[in-house]
Amino acid sequence: MSQIRVRFAPSPTGPLHIGGARSALFNYLYAKGRDGKFIVRIEDTDLERSNRESEKNILDSLRWLGINWDEGIEAGGDHGPYRQTERLDMYRSHAQELIDKGMAYQCFCSQEEIEADREAAMAEGRMPVYSGKCRNLTQEQKDVYIAEGRKPVVRFKVPADKVLTIEDQVRGTVSFESNGVGDYVIIKSDGIATYNFAAVIDDHYMDITHVIRGEEHLSNTPRQIVVYDAFGWNKPEFAHISLILGKDKKKMSKRDGATSVVQYQDAGYLPEALVNFLALLGWSPSTEEEIFSMDELIQQFSLDRVAKNPAVFDFEKLKWVNGIYIRNLPKDKVAEGIRPFLGEYLAEKSAEEQEVWLNYVAEALFDHINTFADIKTELEKFMKEDIQISEEAKEVLALEESIAVIRCFRDKLAALEEVNPPAVKELIKETGKEMNAKGKGLFMPVRVGISGELHGPDLSNTVTILGKEKTLVRIDKILQG
Repeated sequence: MSQIRVRFAPSPTGPLHIGGARSALFNYLYAKGRDGKFIVRIEDTDLERSNRESEKNILDSLRWLGINWDEGIEAGGDHGPYRQTERLDMYRSHAQELIDKGMAYQCFCSQEEIEADREAAMAEGRMPVYSGKCRNLTQEQKDVYIAEGRKPVVRFKVPADKVLTIEDQVRGTVSFESNGVGDYVIIKSDGIATYNFAAVIDDHYMDITHVIRGEEHLSNTPRQIVVYDAFGWNKPEFAHISLILGKDKKKMSKRDGATSVVQYQDAGYLPEALVNFLALLGWSPSTEEEIFSMDELIQQFSLDRVAKNPAVFDFEKLKWVNGIYIRNLPKDKVAEGIRPFLGEYLAEKSAEEQEVWLNYVAEALFDHINTFADIKTELEKFMKEDIQISEEAKEVLALEESIAVIRCFRDKLAALEEVNPPAVKELIKETGKEMNAKGKGLFMPVRVGISGELHGPDLSNTVTILGKEKTLVRIDKILQG
């Protein structure tokens, strides 16, 4: 068997969306697990909507996810160019070849005529496909239309009464009636090739062996099959993966939350976590495990474990996965990740102070967050001026011995010159000795005196993050009731 070659071919009309990212990932995993090649090309024939900014976003997002391509746009290769607008002459020459063979023809119908025919077909209960009225125009008729200023499109002459069948790697045998396809446009009046024509030519000349794409492209497949047959080309294997739905079981949209990869990047998700989560949307591993590295996904991924049914995007599950990845990071990496979300706290600190402080925050709160963006909310909980004392904490404050422990700690903190975790730990230890308190009798009062809560991050880190002055103010407020 020849080397497996798969492709991801986005249209640069917006950012890389979650569905596209999953398609790219499945292609990447399939190729890498079989010593194949993963190609990225750009389908930019939608001239009005395509732009280089979107193209850059898509490529940057793929790189951020760790989905790197072997060949294609920016990477180069022997099958370029890899941007469709740079291949227009190839599409036009192939369209002309089909015209010469009698397999395609020029169509001069106006949009109004086509719409009228469509409405008439629907009113009569017929399939609303192109009527084929321009199939057999004489040269004289064409000349008249040209003289009128009409610019023709080129339509593919779809064979009648044929059953078009593929063995889909996900869906099994899928058949289409050619009569339901109709003669469709392959070259628009401006000379630009349409998707279903250009994609086939690109896939053929780029030696694509497997077309792995979203279920929404299944309806395009019959239009592409007939082009392969017209040129006598071998068809690739097709695999149409399920849609991604929101929790309401409808197609995922902005109402469900973030839909583009860059939104997750900006919200403090880790690329490894998003890849892990996306891989499990519509694909099931052979084990009960849920956390996989990219290498493990490459080893396990296969199309025969890709589900036919739609996958539901569960944001809470994604957060849970991301939280696991965060808690497995070195603390300096956590500090680096939370930095963009703590600008207001860092503004008045020197670069050296920022680094030290961020490490304290990372150490104290890394197991309280599921995304880096969560850090702001968690930090605000014990940085806020208005302290809410829990009912459990009030019970601790009702004990005289607890108040004595808090006062002792407060006085020692006030005399402390430099606040850092080791120094605070020593203060707590000294307070315990002086007050003959230990365990819960020591740590609970100190924590309640600082936060008004019985539970929370490590005390030494908490005091260091708050700073001496803020901690003293909080203790005084709590002691004053």
